[in-house]
Amino acid sequence: MRPASIFLITSLLLSPVLAAPLPVTAVPDAKAVQPSPNLVPQPKKAEFSTGALPLSGLGVRVVGNAPELGWAVRDLRGEWQTRLGASLPDGGNRSIVIGTRADAGLAAKARAAGLYTDAAEGYALWVDGTGAYVMGADPKGAYYGAQTLQQLLTPGGIRFARVQDSPTLKQRVAMLYLDGSGGAVNDRLIPMLAGLKYNAVLVMSNYVQWDVARAGGWAHPGGATKAEAARVAKLAREHGLEVIPLIETLGHTQWMFQGGKNLDLVQDPDSQNPFAYDTLNPQTYDRVVFPVLREAVEVFRPNVIHIGHDEVRNRDRFPARANGKAAGFEKLFVDDTVKLHDFLRAQNVGTMIWHDAAFADSVIDTLPARLPKDIQVAYWAYAPGTEFPMLSRIEALGFPVLGASWHEPGNTEGLAGAAARTGAAGMIQTRWSGYFGNPSIWDGQAEQGVAFVRAGASFWNPAGKVTGADAVFRDLYAPGAYRNTAGALVNLAPLVNRKLTDEGGQGWIFKGPDTDLRNLPSGNVRLGSYRFDVRGAVMLRGNRAAAKGLPERVTVELGRKADALALLHTTGWPSPTPRDVIGRYEVRYADGSVVNVPLEYGRNIRAWTDTVTTSMIAAPGWRGKTRDGLDVNVPVLEWTNPKPNVAIQSVTLVSEGKGANPTLIGMTLVGGGK
Repeated sequence: MRPASIFLITSLLLSPVLAAPLPVTAVPDAKAVQPSPNLVPQPKKAEFSTGALPLSGLGVRVVGNAPELGWAVRDLRGEWQTRLGASLPDGGNRSIVIGTRADAGLAAKARAAGLYTDAAEGYALWVDGTGAYVMGADPKGAYYGAQTLQQLLTPGGIRFARVQDSPTLKQRVAMLYLDGSGGAVNDRLIPMLAGLKYNAVLVMSNYVQWDVARAGGWAHPGGATKAEAARVAKLAREHGLEVIPLIETLGHTQWMFQGGKNLDLVQDPDSQNPFAYDTLNPQTYDRVVFPVLREAVEVFRPNVIHIGHDEVRNRDRFPARANGKAAGFEKLFVDDTVKLHDFLRAQNVGTMIWHDAAFADSVIDTLPARLPKDIQVAYWAYAPGTEFPMLSRIEALGFPVLGASWHEPGNTEGLAGAAARTGAAGMIQTRWSGYFGNPSIWDGQAEQGVAFVRAGASFWNPAGKVTGADAVFRDLYAPGAYRNTAGALVNLAPLVNRKLTDEGGQGWIFKGPDTDLRNLPSGNVRLGSYRFDVRGAVMLRGNRAAAKGLPERVTVELGRKADALALLHTTGWPSPTPRDVIGRYEVRYADGSVVNVPLEYGRNIRAWTDTVTTSMIAAPGWRGKTRDGLDVNVPVLEWTNPKPNVAIQSVTLVSEGKGANPTLIGMTLVGGGK
């Protein structure tokens, strides 16, 4: 055979346009964004019947003039526009009626329906063929009832329901941050928190660019402006959220030493990273602390300010100076706390502190007795559990106490239950994503956003349940329209090289039948918002023994246009390194161009056994358990196609051969391109 002929045959064999595309199944709902059937928080009493109130001719009518009623209508109209692309007018042939029990007519209707309530912040809600009705025990209750009503909205109408509800805990607080990157984040979080029925926000405000800080040269360039702080406070109040500024004092005071300023006020002169201030230097208060608190009162108009006072002795020596050592820790702590408390009280503002320094085992028998009893104490405990005796102990010492939880599964639920049983004033859901880490609530530390959902549910109703909290967070933080998008399911069966089951120790990851993905539904199935054709796994090479013999790359031939690709994928084993690039998708187009999509561990792909949602870049897909009870999951990456007008010739999955090996289980083409 002549060389030219050999070259021609080789070129034809290698040409991607000659490879046969994999079979696909056209579906009308490749992606379907639909309302959740579950209400969050779960109401105390709720009944649902078949049917829905039609949307045609529906309007809204307010009975009363409290600001909360106007907020309710604003939020309902926003939900209509976002979910349905439609407006909600006033009046209508049938109405959504929103009011309080102060209106005799609405109260009588609630009594006739057997749903009347006078519990603070409680509400009655019922939807039938005549209309939808929300009666709040008070204006706040009416607002929360409207938040529940939003969750009954479907493309076909408002679900018939009968709900009577009220909160278990009086104070339900979530934590926000103010910094230069926080505007867009807080604009999303605040409506979300209102929907979850929080009634207060603890606003980390250390690095607000106070006038005194700007004049003194210690304003952080990444801090929020005073105007932004005031804007966020106003937005919070207009969503029913009391604003509680958190300005850390005594300890965690790096903010006042920004740029090397105020170093004469450091408690420990030998500190390399100043942490606490000198309580015996009057300039600490006259030059820094009092001016900042005064500005905070002006900007936030709060009922209470959280002054921190935690972990005071965790970093530097405290006391460190000779005069401080002579006075002793307890006197320094008490004098400082009382000084700030009295300063705030003179401005009709209360005081809140963390519990750990003032109620530590070494001082609890003496120090708390010297503090004003109207100081609110936030007891933070970040481990799962059901018994938290410190709540009762602090309360028994005469202080109003709130529990403070974090994101660990079981922590917020257990602590909220304990707070309810002990009669605590409320709960705080903390968020420690870093002073300048606001965007990480979506990508990087999204588990703390997911915890807002779990906490909101538990604070309102500790006996309630919430499932799929990660999906709820994604939907509330970035809500989308309720609609179906057509597309095509790719049949990956010709490429499958691993079963999802492992009967003989040679399937899935070679761990046997108790540790496999047998419970992942197969065939034409809906997982989260996406439909897939699941036939098995296309697993690539990794450095584990069970994955070393697998291919480094696999190509999925398509030859089709699409607006996006939905990729049901995971890794056989986890990576210890966040954002580690473990592979990529090479998307080759019919015009010869190629786009690479890196796979960053924990961001857009993670192991089937790694259930911590650190990023919302990948959407929740399937969650389940192995046969021996291990929690497992497989997320979905939706990749938006930058060239929808050009056919995607092929998609090649490539592995870097690391511990976390890319594994494709389903691929769906969303939309048909342009």
